[in-house]
Amino acid sequence: MGALILEGGTFRPIFSSGVMDALIDQGIEFPYVIGVSAGITDGFSYVSKQRKRNYDILMNHRHDKRYVGMRNYLTDKSLFGLKFAYETIPNELYPFDWETFLNSPTTIKVGVTNVETGECEYLDGKQLDKQCTMLKATCAIPFAFPVIHINGKGYYDGGICDPIPVRKAMEDGHDKMLIVLTRPKGYQKTLSKANVVAARHLKKKYPRLVEPLLTRHELYNETVQYCEQLEKDGKALILRPTLEVQIDSFEKDLQKIERIYQFGYQEAIKHIDEIKTLLK
Repeated sequence: MGALILEGGTFRPIFSSGVMDALIDQGIEFPYVIGVSAGITDGFSYVSKQRKRNYDILMNHRHDKRYVGMRNYLTDKSLFGLKFAYETIPNELYPFDWETFLNSPTTIKVGVTNVETGECEYLDGKQLDKQCTMLKATCAIPFAFPVIHINGKGYYDGGICDPIPVRKAMEDGHDKMLIVLTRPKGYQKTLSKANVVAARHLKKKYPRLVEPLLTRHELYNETVQYCEQLEKDGKALILRPTLEVQIDSFEKDLQKIERIYQFGYQEAIKHIDEIKTLLK
């Protein structure tokens, strides 16, 4: 069976949103969707068949201080306005189509990192609450977000311990995959200062997070290599932006955001026959 795998990256998955809007327009429904961070967050609009919803939210609110801005630390202990971004937007401004989503036969899984164990857990997206708590959790970059609690457990960004959950998809029985990455071919992640600082500050409270934070770049690069081997073996198709259209995680230029969204859409259309083959 075919699976759709979604990488995160804050605003970079607007590329993935272009891909998914093309899938909606072509009537293509993957039976299984899995991802982390903003990638899987955008994937919810794919399952609910709300084309351009992710695009409209980002284009209209990228420079909205309620959405992202330092003052949100005063009210939400977060760079993002958690109540605004995860509650006001889906419940009031850009209503999420709960009926279509819950009636969809698609399985959707959300990767999160358990702060106590330092391991990834995969939550059932169909159990999403109206506060979108699991989406807050999968996007919870240390220090940009507080720890998010679900059923008494604390979680951070799923991308810390499983940035591209292809192995989980295979474990769940899916041997054909559309893998949507948000970095261009050849990109190599390095150990970031942010992860070093996070590991140092979280060491005492969450000691098992230290290794995942300090080896995250190695895991990421190995997983991309694995994805590329799957593609060579005919088990996957990888779609990703090029160097010319890539954007920063916190991109401010709306024209660049527009361009990469459109590029994602056209990439999916260009490969539409290959995508359909994954579902046969």
